Amino acid sequence: MATSVPPPPPLPPTGSAGPTNLGLAPNVGALLCYVPCCIGLIFSIVVAIVEKQSRYLRFHAFQSLLFHAALVVCWVGLTIVGFILGAIHLGLIMIPIQLLVGLAVLGLHILLMIKAYNNEQYELPTLGAMAKNWV
Repeated sequence: MATSVPPPPPLPPTGSAGPTNLGLAPNVGALLCYVPCCIGLIFSIVVAIVEKQSRYLRFHAFQSLLFHAALVVCWVGLTIVGFILGAIHLGLIMIPIQLLVGLAVLGLHILLMIKAYNNEQYELPTLGAMAKNWV
C-alpha cells in the first residue's frame, strides 16, 4: 500500500518568475507599467518602491520610468522648437510633427504592453540595458 506523491506544480512562464508583493500576476503588473498617461507612471513608481520579489516586474517598472522620462525630454524639446518656429511664423509646421510623434508614442506604448503581458522581457534600445542594470 504505497502512497503516490502528487506531481510538482508547473513552473511559471520564463518571464514571470514567481509572485509579487502587490498581489498581481507579474505579467499584469508589467502591462500596467506601460499604460499611457499618468497611470503607468504612478504604477511604475509604486512598483519600483514596493516590489522586492519579482525581477521581471521591477525590470518593466524601471524601463517604464526611463521611457516616461525620455518622453518628457522629447516633449520639452518639441515645445522649444514650436516656440522658435512660432516666433518666425512657421508654428503650424509643428502640428503634423506633434501628431506623428504622438501616434508613434502610442504605438510604442501598445507594443510594450503586449510584450509585457506575453511575459517577454522586451528591451528598448539604451533604456532596456539601463533598466536591467538597475534591477
